[in-house]
Amino acid sequence: MSARDRILAKLNAAPVLPKAAPEIADWYAAHRSAETTAEKSARFRGCIEFAHAEVYAVSNASWPQKLWEVLSAKQLEKLLVAPGTTHGQRAIDVLSESGIACRGYEQKIEDWKEEMFHDIPASLTIARSAIAETGTLVLWPDAHEPRLMSLVPPVHIVLLDASNIHNTFYEAMTAEGWADGLPTNALLISGPSKTADIQVTLAYGAHGPKELIILLIGDEA
Repeated sequence: MSARDRILAKLNAAPVLPKAAPEIADWYAAHRSAETTAEKSARFRGCIEFAHAEVYAVSNASWPQKLWEVLSAKQLEKLLVAPGTTHGQRAIDVLSESGIACRGYEQKIEDWKEEMFHDIPASLTIARSAIAETGTLVLWPDAHEPRLMSLVPPVHIVLLDASNIHNTFYEAMTAEGWADGLPTNALLISGPSKTADIQVTLAYGAHGPKELIILLIGDEA
């Protein structure tokens, strides 16, 4: 018998001790911090800004104005929006009067791929929620806001309601009932796209938007 066979034989003969599944819910219940919405917002903001995202505190009434200010400051003259959503229509109503064109995602990508990849500098989507512990946005793409809206344009602008920020990933999954069903793509975004694969040199925008901007609703000073 070879040394390999002897080792495998010992491993196969070793008793298998049953292990109880960890009580995940109990652990998180004991370790979950009792934070206010403002505290979770601050923790989320600190983490995602550390990853080079931009965050602006706004109210539900003021975010369209801030959106215009951000686009104007960055000299972005076109924005990809979802006309079939309330926030998309609000953006269209405000920006159409200010000289910034709004392009609706209303066609199959095959019908306007050239424009999408070469003539759309920014997009606006909404976050389902966020995770304070890691500074992570949770997006669930759908027919109105497909995955490409958050992937292709160089600048990605996201609306986030501060009341939808969870402490942890586990809390987000349980509170929102993820076990009951998920979309084809559930996106977790913790900053602009970046990589250091080539010569350990950090580069932004290699695999997605090079700028991530969050309009944090409900956290306005």
